[in-house]
Amino acid sequence: MSLWQIITKEIRHRKLSFALGVVAIWAAVGCLVGELTLLRLHDLNTQRILQEKMAETEAEMAKLEDDYRKITKKLGFNVLILPADQKLTDFHVEGVVTKYMPNRYVDQLAHAKNLTIRHLLPTLQEKILWPERNLRIILAGTRGEVTQVSGPRREPMMIAVPPGTMVVGFDIWRTLNLAPGDKVQLMGETFQISRCHKQRGNTDDGTVWIDLEQAQRLLKKPNEINAILALKCHCLGGSIDSIREQVRAILPDTQVIEFTEKVIPRAEARNRAKTAAITAMQAEKKHRDQMRQEKEATAAWLIPMVLIGAIVWIAILTLNNVRERTSEIGILCAIGLKSERILFVFLMRAALMGAIGALGGLVTALVVMTFSGEAQLGLTGTVKLFSGPSMLLTLLFAPLIAVLAGWVPSLWAARQDPAAVLREE
Repeated sequence: MSLWQIITKEIRHRKLSFALGVVAIWAAVGCLVGELTLLRLHDLNTQRILQEKMAETEAEMAKLEDDYRKITKKLGFNVLILPADQKLTDFHVEGVVTKYMPNRYVDQLAHAKNLTIRHLLPTLQEKILWPERNLRIILAGTRGEVTQVSGPRREPMMIAVPPGTMVVGFDIWRTLNLAPGDKVQLMGETFQISRCHKQRGNTDDGTVWIDLEQAQRLLKKPNEINAILALKCHCLGGSIDSIREQVRAILPDTQVIEFTEKVIPRAEARNRAKTAAITAMQAEKKHRDQMRQEKEATAAWLIPMVLIGAIVWIAILTLNNVRERTSEIGILCAIGLKSERILFVFLMRAALMGAIGALGGLVTALVVMTFSGEAQLGLTGTVKLFSGPSMLLTLLFAPLIAVLAGWVPSLWAARQDPAAVLREE
């Protein structure tokens, strides 16, 4: 009779004992694989959640950036380009520019590439006495925004004033009792009121806007302007220092000032939104890390307990099996079966327990993870989750543990003296 036949008969003769050993390994492997897989799944879910959060944050930041862009447009222009010889103290005191620059400057900016200012608006402003109404006003001429050659087309922030029309500030139309549609004389020319602004609380309330060419003719400043308004781009390279360098490279005899009261709120709001998004990401990661630590803590005591229980259980089953079959072992030794082969029989029986239990534990863990809803990956995704060297090591490790658990009882059985055993019988 071959050794494999002896092993097979041994298993059939003690089916319950063998089955109980398989169940012990089955439970241990299922527990081990389940816990390790849950930890791996947690890491994958954490990565997925953080990636989704990051995508949501980027989308939200893009939406907020668009909102800030619209808000900034409502706040108005925040960059002013002036002639280099214009004294800023005079500008702040008088409220208007007294120096001039060529009309072509705005066209040069419009044709420049990679410029981080948008919505270029050339203007010509002077304080004058409205002779027909005996009222001091700021006369502003504008041709409307100049379209930049490079970059996407943008909706203008300020609509051009058509020739022959006039836009008046709040204090002026209220003082003179003007309304849209009225016709007025200004320095000998006739204009029709196209719009009356609401109160703005700044120099705009005392300003009259007309077409740039008409203003240049009335003020005797042909082809001249004294300011270019623009909107600072809140982007990489959009700092005021960078803008100054860009503009001076194109127009050396100019200077750039920034209306910080319009820039700072937008930057602060954007930074607050970015900080809030980063804080939310950090909180989510911290929460996921805490969850993983809890799972690791559970695995740290559960897995060793189950493994130790399985080892002890297999050792007890093997010892009982050896005791119950003492006489059979003695007979086998008496007919010439060497102790090494007897040891091999019992150890192989334990190894088969481990192999069958390991396979069953893996399959059980796979089925439980697939249908429990924990993974939410489906069968294919769960199989991928279980694949890898760790699963192969589990299949090899379980039989080894079973062999080690049954080693001492099996060794004791193999070293029995057949004469002593038969005398006892």
